Amino acid sequence: MNIYEGKRILVTGGTGLIGRPLVQMLIEKGAKVRIVSLDDQSRANPEAEFIRANLLDYRNCIEACEGMDYVFHLAGVKGSPAMTMKQPASFFVPTILFNTNMMEAARQCRVDRYLYTSTIGVYAPAEIFHEDDVWKTFPSENDKFAGWAKRMGELQTEAYKIEYGWDKIAVVRPANVYGPYDNFTSENAMVIPSLIRRVIDGEDPLVVWGDGSQIRDFIHARDVARGMLFVFEEMPGYPVNLGSGTGVSIREIVDMIMLSLDMCPQIVWDTSKPSGDKKRLMDVTRARELGFEPKVSLEEGIREVMDWYRNNRDNVDKRYDVFNEKQFV
Repeated sequence: MNIYEGKRILVTGGTGLIGRPLVQMLIEKGAKVRIVSLDDQSRANPEAEFIRANLLDYRNCIEACEGMDYVFHLAGVKGSPAMTMKQPASFFVPTILFNTNMMEAARQCRVDRYLYTSTIGVYAPAEIFHEDDVWKTFPSENDKFAGWAKRMGELQTEAYKIEYGWDKIAVVRPANVYGPYDNFTSENAMVIPSLIRRVIDGEDPLVVWGDGSQIRDFIHARDVARGMLFVFEEMPGYPVNLGSGTGVSIREIVDMIMLSLDMCPQIVWDTSKPSGDKKRLMDVTRARELGFEPKVSLEEGIREVMDWYRNNRDNVDKRYDVFNEKQFV
Protein backbone atom coordinates (compact mmCIF):
# COMPACT_ATOMS: atom_id res chain seq x y z
CA MET A 1 0.00 0.00 0.00
CA ASN A 2 1.31 3.45 -0.96
CA ILE A 3 0.84 5.71 2.07
CA TYR A 4 2.41 8.67 0.23
CA GLU A 5 0.03 9.09 -2.73
CA GLY A 6 -1.54 12.54 -2.57
CA LYS A 7 -0.06 13.31 0.85
CA ARG A 8 1.45 16.70 1.68
CA ILE A 9 4.94 15.96 2.95
CA LEU A 10 7.54 18.30 4.40
CA VAL A 11 11.21 17.37 4.09
CA THR A 12 13.49 19.64 6.11
CA GLY A 13 16.96 19.61 4.65
CA GLY A 14 15.49 18.36 1.39
CA THR A 15 18.35 19.85 -0.64
CA GLY A 16 21.03 17.85 1.11
CA LEU A 17 22.83 14.56 0.96
CA ILE A 18 19.91 12.33 2.02
CA GLY A 19 17.16 14.86 1.34
CA ARG A 20 17.70 14.98 -2.43
CA PRO A 21 17.09 11.27 -3.07
CA LEU A 22 14.33 11.12 -0.45
CA VAL A 23 12.42 13.99 -2.10
CA GLN A 24 12.73 12.30 -5.49
CA MET A 25 11.41 9.00 -4.11
CA LEU A 26 8.45 10.70 -2.45
CA ILE A 27 7.55 12.57 -5.65
CA GLU A 28 7.72 9.32 -7.60
CA LYS A 29 5.25 7.85 -5.09
CA GLY A 30 2.78 10.65 -5.82
CA ALA A 31 3.43 12.89 -2.82
CA LYS A 32 3.17 16.68 -2.82
CA VAL A 33 6.53 17.63 -1.34
CA ARG A 34 7.58 20.84 0.38
CA ILE A 35 11.29 21.45 1.06
CA VAL A 36 12.63 23.76 3.74
CA SER A 37 16.34 24.54 3.55
CA LEU A 38 18.91 27.32 3.80
CA ASP A 39 20.73 26.07 0.72
CA ASP A 40 20.55 27.82 -2.64
CA GLN A 41 17.32 26.93 -4.43
CA SER A 42 19.31 25.50 -7.34
CA ARG A 43 19.97 22.46 -5.14
CA ALA A 44 16.24 21.73 -4.74
CA ASN A 45 14.14 19.33 -6.80
CA PRO A 46 12.19 21.58 -9.23
CA GLU A 47 9.05 19.45 -8.79
CA ALA A 48 8.84 20.30 -5.09
CA GLU A 49 7.74 23.47 -3.33
CA PHE A 50 10.80 25.25 -1.93
CA ILE A 51 10.92 27.49 1.14
CA ARG A 52 14.19 29.08 2.20
CA ALA A 53 13.85 29.52 5.94
CA ASN A 54 15.90 29.25 9.11
CA LEU A 55 14.44 26.65 11.46
CA LEU A 56 16.09 28.30 14.45
CA ASP A 57 13.00 30.54 14.38
CA TYR A 58 9.96 28.64 15.70
CA ARG A 59 7.60 30.76 13.59
CA ASN A 60 9.29 29.44 10.47
CA CYS A 61 8.78 25.89 11.70
CA ILE A 62 5.06 26.50 12.20
CA GLU A 63 4.77 28.00 8.73
CA ALA A 64 6.62 25.04 7.21
CA CYS A 65 4.42 22.47 8.97
CA GLU A 66 1.06 24.09 8.23
CA GLY A 67 -1.09 21.85 6.08
CA MET A 68 1.37 18.95 6.11
CA ASP A 69 0.35 15.33 6.62
CA TYR A 70 3.84 13.96 7.19
CA VAL A 71 7.23 15.39 8.16
CA PHE A 72 10.68 13.96 7.48
CA HIS A 73 13.08 15.97 9.64
CA LEU A 74 16.53 15.71 8.07
CA ALA A 75 17.81 19.25 8.57
CA GLY A 76 20.89 19.46 10.71
CA VAL A 77 24.49 20.54 10.93
CA LYS A 78 27.05 18.42 9.11
CA GLY A 79 30.76 18.76 9.63
CA SER A 80 33.88 16.78 10.36
CA PRO A 81 34.65 15.72 13.95
CA ALA A 82 37.59 18.16 13.91
CA MET A 83 35.35 21.10 12.98
CA THR A 84 32.71 20.06 15.50
CA MET A 85 35.29 20.00 18.28
CA LYS A 86 36.69 23.36 17.17
CA GLN A 87 33.30 25.08 16.95
CA PRO A 88 31.04 22.95 19.16
CA ALA A 89 28.44 25.65 19.86
CA SER A 90 27.87 26.11 16.12
CA PHE A 91 26.88 22.46 16.00
CA PHE A 92 25.23 21.88 19.36
CA VAL A 93 22.92 24.90 19.67
CA PRO A 94 21.37 24.86 16.17
CA THR A 95 20.88 21.09 16.34
CA ILE A 96 19.00 21.32 19.62
CA LEU A 97 16.83 24.18 18.34
CA PHE A 98 16.08 22.55 14.95
CA ASN A 99 14.93 19.37 16.62
CA THR A 100 12.91 20.96 19.41
CA ASN A 101 11.22 23.56 17.21
CA MET A 102 10.33 21.22 14.38
CA MET A 103 8.83 18.45 16.46
CA GLU A 104 6.76 20.87 18.53
CA ALA A 105 5.59 22.72 15.41
CA ALA A 106 4.59 19.42 13.81
CA ARG A 107 2.62 18.48 16.92
CA GLN A 108 0.90 21.87 17.05
CA CYS A 109 -0.01 21.54 13.36
CA ARG A 110 -1.40 18.03 13.94
CA VAL A 111 1.00 16.27 11.60
CA ASP A 112 0.08 12.59 11.44
CA ARG A 113 3.52 10.97 10.99
CA TYR A 114 7.01 12.22 11.80
CA LEU A 115 10.51 10.91 11.16
CA TYR A 116 13.42 12.09 13.28
CA THR A 117 16.93 11.65 11.89
CA SER A 118 19.43 10.82 14.61
CA THR A 119 23.06 9.78 14.07
CA ILE A 120 25.71 7.14 14.65
CA GLY A 121 27.24 9.74 16.97
CA VAL A 122 24.82 8.86 19.77
CA TYR A 123 26.80 5.69 20.48
CA ALA A 124 29.64 5.12 22.92
CA PRO A 125 32.86 3.57 21.56
CA ALA A 126 32.20 -0.05 20.61
CA GLU A 127 32.95 -2.36 17.72
CA ILE A 128 29.25 -3.03 17.06
CA PHE A 129 26.46 -0.54 17.76
CA HIS A 130 23.19 -2.04 19.04
CA GLU A 131 20.19 0.29 19.24
CA ASP A 132 19.25 -0.58 22.85
CA ASP A 133 22.74 0.14 24.20
CA VAL A 134 22.57 3.92 23.75
CA TRP A 135 21.14 4.89 27.11
CA LYS A 136 23.49 2.57 29.02
CA THR A 137 26.51 4.65 28.02
CA PHE A 138 27.77 8.09 26.98
CA PRO A 139 28.63 9.24 23.44
CA SER A 140 32.24 8.93 22.29
CA GLU A 141 34.48 11.89 23.11
CA ASN A 142 34.95 12.22 19.33
CA ASP A 143 31.19 12.76 18.89
CA LYS A 144 29.99 14.12 22.22
CA PHE A 145 28.40 17.34 20.92
CA ALA A 146 26.67 15.59 18.02
CA GLY A 147 25.79 12.64 20.19
CA TRP A 148 24.20 14.57 23.03
CA ALA A 149 22.36 16.98 20.73
CA LYS A 150 20.82 14.12 18.78
CA ARG A 151 20.08 12.13 21.92
CA MET A 152 17.96 15.04 23.16
CA GLY A 153 15.86 14.80 20.01
CA GLU A 154 15.37 11.09 20.61
CA LEU A 155 14.23 11.83 24.16
CA GLN A 156 11.78 14.39 22.80
CA THR A 157 10.14 11.75 20.61
CA GLU A 158 9.81 9.52 23.66
CA ALA A 159 8.33 12.34 25.75
CA TYR A 160 5.72 13.06 23.08
CA LYS A 161 4.72 9.41 22.91
CA ILE A 162 4.22 9.30 26.69
CA GLU A 163 2.43 12.62 27.23
CA TYR A 164 0.55 13.12 23.97
CA GLY A 165 0.11 9.55 22.76
CA TRP A 166 1.81 10.46 19.47
CA ASP A 167 3.11 7.03 18.55
CA LYS A 168 3.62 7.68 14.85
CA ILE A 169 7.13 9.04 15.34
CA ALA A 170 10.04 7.11 13.85
CA VAL A 171 13.73 7.41 14.78
CA VAL A 172 16.53 6.36 12.45
CA ARG A 173 20.27 6.37 13.12
CA PRO A 174 22.22 6.49 9.85
CA ALA A 175 25.82 5.28 9.72
CA ASN A 176 28.53 7.18 7.80
CA VAL A 177 26.53 8.49 4.84
CA TYR A 178 28.06 9.55 1.52
CA GLY A 179 26.75 10.45 -1.93
CA PRO A 180 26.08 13.33 -4.34
CA TYR A 181 25.14 16.68 -2.74
CA ASP A 182 27.46 15.93 0.18
CA ASN A 183 29.53 18.54 2.00
CA PHE A 184 32.78 18.81 0.00
CA THR A 185 34.14 21.86 1.85
CA SER A 186 37.80 21.14 2.47
CA GLU A 187 37.79 22.44 6.06
CA ASN A 188 34.98 20.28 7.41
CA ALA A 189 34.03 17.55 4.93
CA MET A 190 33.75 13.93 6.06
CA VAL A 191 36.31 11.40 4.87
CA ILE A 192 34.90 10.25 1.49
CA PRO A 193 33.93 13.68 0.07
CA SER A 194 37.12 15.21 1.48
CA LEU A 195 39.32 12.63 -0.23
CA ILE A 196 37.38 12.86 -3.50
CA ARG A 197 37.58 16.64 -3.68
CA ARG A 198 41.25 16.72 -2.85
CA VAL A 199 42.35 14.07 -5.37
CA ILE A 200 40.19 15.44 -8.19
CA ASP A 201 41.41 18.97 -7.47
CA GLY A 202 44.96 17.67 -7.85
CA GLU A 203 46.38 17.44 -4.33
CA ASP A 204 49.70 15.60 -4.52
CA PRO A 205 50.88 14.20 -2.21
CA LEU A 206 47.54 13.30 -0.65
CA VAL A 207 47.86 13.47 3.13
CA VAL A 208 45.48 11.18 5.04
CA TRP A 209 45.15 11.29 8.81
CA GLY A 210 45.97 8.08 10.69
CA ASP A 211 47.39 4.86 9.32
CA GLY A 212 44.28 3.84 7.36
CA SER A 213 43.38 0.93 9.60
CA GLN A 214 40.23 2.52 11.11
CA ILE A 215 37.09 0.51 10.29
CA ARG A 216 33.85 2.33 9.45
CA ASP A 217 30.32 1.50 8.25
CA PHE A 218 29.52 3.49 5.09
CA ILE A 219 26.13 3.67 3.38
CA HIS A 220 25.01 5.53 0.26
CA ALA A 221 22.47 8.35 0.69
CA ARG A 222 19.97 6.65 -1.65
CA ASP A 223 20.02 3.58 0.55
CA VAL A 224 19.46 5.70 3.65
CA ALA A 225 16.49 7.39 1.96
CA ARG A 226 15.06 3.97 1.06
CA GLY A 227 15.60 2.80 4.62
CA MET A 228 13.78 5.84 5.95
CA LEU A 229 10.74 4.91 3.88
CA PHE A 230 10.79 1.35 5.26
CA VAL A 231 10.87 2.65 8.84
CA PHE A 232 8.32 5.41 8.18
CA GLU A 233 5.80 2.95 6.77
CA GLU A 234 6.17 0.44 9.60
CA MET A 235 6.49 2.87 12.55
CA PRO A 236 8.11 0.14 14.67
CA GLY A 237 8.21 2.19 17.89
CA TYR A 238 11.96 1.87 18.44
CA PRO A 239 15.10 3.40 16.86
CA VAL A 240 16.50 1.69 13.77
CA ASN A 241 20.11 1.69 12.60
CA LEU A 242 20.55 2.36 8.88
CA GLY A 243 23.95 1.11 7.81
CA SER A 244 25.56 -1.59 5.73
CA GLY A 245 26.59 -3.68 8.72
CA THR A 246 29.87 -4.27 6.87
CA GLY A 247 33.15 -2.68 7.84
CA VAL A 248 35.68 -1.16 5.48
CA SER A 249 38.99 0.45 6.35
CA ILE A 250 39.99 3.98 5.41
CA ARG A 251 42.91 2.47 3.49
CA GLU A 252 40.42 0.46 1.39
CA ILE A 253 38.45 3.65 0.72
CA VAL A 254 41.60 5.36 -0.54
CA ASP A 255 42.35 2.36 -2.77
CA MET A 256 38.83 2.47 -4.28
CA ILE A 257 39.23 6.16 -5.07
CA MET A 258 42.64 5.57 -6.67
CA LEU A 259 41.12 2.93 -8.99
CA SER A 260 38.95 5.63 -10.57
CA LEU A 261 41.83 8.00 -11.33
CA ASP A 262 43.95 8.15 -14.48
CA MET A 263 46.93 9.43 -12.50
CA CYS A 264 47.27 8.67 -8.81
CA PRO A 265 48.94 11.00 -6.29
CA GLN A 266 51.45 9.87 -3.73
CA ILE A 267 49.71 8.84 -0.48
CA VAL A 268 51.12 10.06 2.84
CA TRP A 269 49.67 8.56 6.04
CA ASP A 270 50.02 11.13 8.83
CA THR A 271 49.99 9.02 11.99
CA SER A 272 50.62 12.08 14.15
CA LYS A 273 47.04 13.20 13.55
CA PRO A 274 43.98 11.79 15.38
CA SER A 275 42.07 9.09 13.55
CA GLY A 276 39.06 8.56 15.83
CA ASP A 277 37.72 5.30 17.23
CA LYS A 278 39.36 2.15 15.84
CA LYS A 279 36.18 0.37 14.73
CA ARG A 280 32.55 1.50 14.40
CA LEU A 281 29.99 -0.84 12.85
CA MET A 282 26.22 -0.91 13.12
CA ASP A 283 24.06 -3.87 13.98
CA VAL A 284 21.42 -3.76 11.25
CA THR A 285 19.22 -6.65 12.41
CA ARG A 286 16.20 -4.42 12.98
CA ALA A 287 16.44 -2.81 9.54
CA ARG A 288 16.67 -6.24 7.90
CA GLU A 289 13.63 -7.42 9.86
CA LEU A 290 11.72 -4.54 8.24
CA GLY A 291 12.84 -5.80 4.82
CA PHE A 292 15.61 -3.27 4.21
CA GLU A 293 18.90 -4.14 2.52
CA PRO A 294 21.35 -1.62 1.00
CA LYS A 295 21.61 -1.83 -2.80
CA VAL A 296 24.51 0.47 -3.70
CA SER A 297 27.94 -1.13 -3.36
CA LEU A 298 30.73 1.03 -1.98
CA GLU A 299 32.77 0.73 -5.17
CA GLU A 300 29.78 1.77 -7.31
CA GLY A 301 28.87 4.58 -4.95
CA ILE A 302 32.36 6.06 -4.83
CA ARG A 303 32.61 6.07 -8.64
CA GLU A 304 29.23 7.81 -8.82
CA VAL A 305 30.24 10.50 -6.33
CA MET A 306 33.53 11.12 -8.14
CA ASP A 307 31.68 11.58 -11.43
CA TRP A 308 29.11 13.82 -9.76
CA TYR A 309 31.79 16.01 -8.22
CA ARG A 310 33.60 16.38 -11.54
CA ASN A 311 30.35 17.55 -13.16
CA ASN A 312 29.15 19.77 -10.31
CA ARG A 313 32.17 21.63 -8.99
CA ASP A 314 30.37 24.95 -9.49
CA ASN A 315 27.41 23.74 -7.40
CA VAL A 316 29.08 22.09 -4.42
CA ASP A 317 29.62 25.32 -2.49
CA LYS A 318 26.03 26.52 -2.85
CA ARG A 319 25.11 24.79 0.38
CA TYR A 320 24.54 26.58 3.67
CA ASP A 321 27.53 26.26 5.99
CA VAL A 322 26.62 26.82 9.63
CA PHE A 323 30.31 26.95 10.59
CA ASN A 324 30.72 30.17 8.62
CA GLU A 325 29.15 32.85 10.83
CA LYS A 326 28.83 35.21 7.85
CA GLN A 327 26.20 32.87 6.40
CA PHE A 328 23.79 33.01 9.33
CA VAL A 329 20.43 34.25 8.14
